Amino acid sequence: MLTKSRRLLALCVALSFGAVHSAQAVELITAEQVVQRGVGSDAQLRLRAVLERSDVAAALAERGVTVEQAHARVAALTDDEAAQLLAEIDRAPAGASGELIGTLILVFVVLVFSDILGFTRIFPFLRPAR
Repeated sequence: MLTKSRRLLALCVALSFGAVHSAQAVELITAEQVVQRGVGSDAQLRLRAVLERSDVAAALAERGVTVEQAHARVAALTDDEAAQLLAEIDRAPAGASGELIGTLILVFVVLVFSDILGFTRIFPFLRPAR
């Protein structure tokens, strides 16, 4: 006869085998699949929100596309395509490329003035004021 502790041990082993079997029956998905499913639906919603902005609607109208046509195209996208499009929008520069040129000109002017005031000697063709 089995003692109480052996019965309890046998019950635990039997339950653990059952738990392992039921865990194998569940479909395992990767973390990327979970993130992709969540981002996909969220990406569609974010794209629709972008299309509702007045500046985007005006830009679409300039190109001959109505907001309804854009919504229809967004609805036709798969979750992956919507996420990819949203990522491209997020990566796009916020301003025009003139921002970089303006920054370079500002740096050049600051360096010229620092050379003229005698703080630096970057441009040999400039003579310090001192």
